Amino acid sequence: MPQLSIVQLVELTARALKRAGASRAMAQAAAQALVVAEAEGLSGHGLSRVALYCRHLREGRALGKAKPKVVRRKGATALVDAGGGLAFLACAMAVKEAIARAKRYGVSFVGITNSHHMGALAYHLAPVAQAGVVGLAFSTSPSAINAWGGKHAFYGTNPIAAVFPRSGAEPVVVDLSLTEVTRGKIMVYAKEDKPIPVGWAVDNDGSPTTDAKAALTGSLNAIGGVKGAALALMVEVLCVALTGAAFSFENDSYFEPGNKPRIGHAILAIDPAALAGSDAYFSRLEIMINTMLRDEGVRLPGARRQKLTAAAHTNGLQIADAQIAELLALAGKKSV
Repeated sequence: MPQLSIVQLVELTARALKRAGASRAMAQAAAQALVVAEAEGLSGHGLSRVALYCRHLREGRALGKAKPKVVRRKGATALVDAGGGLAFLACAMAVKEAIARAKRYGVSFVGITNSHHMGALAYHLAPVAQAGVVGLAFSTSPSAINAWGGKHAFYGTNPIAAVFPRSGAEPVVVDLSLTEVTRGKIMVYAKEDKPIPVGWAVDNDGSPTTDAKAALTGSLNAIGGVKGAALALMVEVLCVALTGAAFSFENDSYFEPGNKPRIGHAILAIDPAALAGSDAYFSRLEIMINTMLRDEGVRLPGARRQKLTAAAHTNGLQIADAQIAELLALAGKKSV
């Protein structure tokens, strides 16, 4: 397997996306996010998504020339319209709005409508943590989870993420899908023609399956059963009812021919200075973390991905031959 630098992979990925119809800015923003996800060990949200994004750009399911814009502002809230393009420029715009409004009002809520796949959510919250602000992100997706008691996919995987900045240390990062496993991971299994473990998903008839391809057109099991399904409902309301986006059941699967996604996302930001104060926040957080780490074996959320990212920036990433071949073909190149 070849070893490529982060810079090489971003350049190759951006070239593939531009060739499929993305603007320079959209391609660069998406490429950066996908390669960072790969570096963090999140392959389901990494380079495995490039071919899908390219297909959506070519088919018009994602508009490559779209320019996101803020369409509404009121106090601590704002709404960004992604214009039907890939999500990353719109998310960056929303995060900038969220930080500014949290600094002014103490808290902010920024919705994103008419968007596409958001990728790894915590990636978008890095600037929030750098600003010393607590951040939460939510997103929907095409239907993937059955409503509790139902047999068919209804809610999206509806991931949630949070970042908690620390003083002089990497932030605590929480990033999870509301399914037993991410759809992106099942997509990797399907691509490699590998069976998935029992308990991850059911097929289109509601029967448990180990067939990854059947899982992608069926329903994924919610994390924690009824509790996970309830959380998925909450995310659906936050990201769709408040933003005017399409509900998960109104969006066709990314992996089959279908309509243009109108995905909804939401960013919530909280300035610690507005409550007990930044000093109190950082002090109390460190007390919690230091107490946790006294228990041997405890690992902070986000620590593994931060370690992998640091190593990737130093050593590059080993990419499977088949993945490199696919990227080269999409980018119209014969070699890296």
